[in-house]
Amino acid sequence: MGKREQILEALWRSEAPVSGERLAAALGVSRAAVWKEIAALREEGYEIESRTNRGYRLCAAPDVLSEAEILALSAPAAPRLYLLPEVDSTSTYAKRLALEGVREAVVIAERQTGGRGRLGRSFASPAGKGLYLSALIRPPLETADCALVTACAGVAVCDAVEELAGRRPSIKWTNDPQFDGKKLCGILTELSTEGESGRVLSLVVGVGINVSQTETDFGELAGSATSIVLSTGKQVRRAALAAAVIRALTRMERALHEEGTERYIAQYRADCSTVGKAVTVITPRGRRAAQALAVTDRAELLVEYEDGSREALSSGEVSVRPAQ
Repeated sequence: MGKREQILEALWRSEAPVSGERLAAALGVSRAAVWKEIAALREEGYEIESRTNRGYRLCAAPDVLSEAEILALSAPAAPRLYLLPEVDSTSTYAKRLALEGVREAVVIAERQTGGRGRLGRSFASPAGKGLYLSALIRPPLETADCALVTACAGVAVCDAVEELAGRRPSIKWTNDPQFDGKKLCGILTELSTEGESGRVLSLVVGVGINVSQTETDFGELAGSATSIVLSTGKQVRRAALAAAVIRALTRMERALHEEGTERYIAQYRADCSTVGKAVTVITPRGRRAAQALAVTDRAELLVEYEDGSREALSSGEVSVRPAQ
């Protein structure tokens, strides 16, 4: 982290003004050098107040993905952060880090050229409009826990959105956060496993949240997609949202390691909008009409088919059928 980022982090972490003398001493530079970096931050759009004998205070910030700001607002989480202007896919990048031996990391990009969703679908990732983030973690899980992790990730993302936007999304099974029946976010969990034991070696949680898109930005998808600003009227800053997602995923990881996932399953049941609906279950075997009955303790969707048979789904696609 450079001197400018360190100054910005210090300002974010302090509610009171921070003196130039204190900043200079902490960074090992002159007060003139501090003033120069403050001037550069102002040119970038940060509103920084300065008062004689009191110091500098951050008053407002632009909607930029700043490493210093994300790290400062992520506390007490302390991720190894990779902040990229452009990448094919943050999840692909995170998986490459896992292969290189990196234990845990968060990858954020301003823009993705090959964003991916479930079932191989593409995920539009325009610059300046959304948050595109992937977290690499290594929880003590087995392959059979995939549905559980997916549900926990959905709850974590909804926690973060609610914190910043003041409104909680619902979740369409398996893990599509929505506002008013329109897709707000894509979440893709990808496991690397040990074949013999089924033990999870690494887990990448990819998150793409529509933040400031307008209906024009969505084009032909305007009827099925939404953004935070469209559904809540709130202009959420992406750096603050990134920090909230990082904190939420850190809490989720702690639950997977130590505390248990009971709270997440209870919240997932409350958030899931699919239960009670007539659905079409889409699997490699074909399409079947069913009724969504409940969410199991392992976050599977319990459905009842028209012939009266029941199945607990841990994967696949479920489409909500229109009301008759």
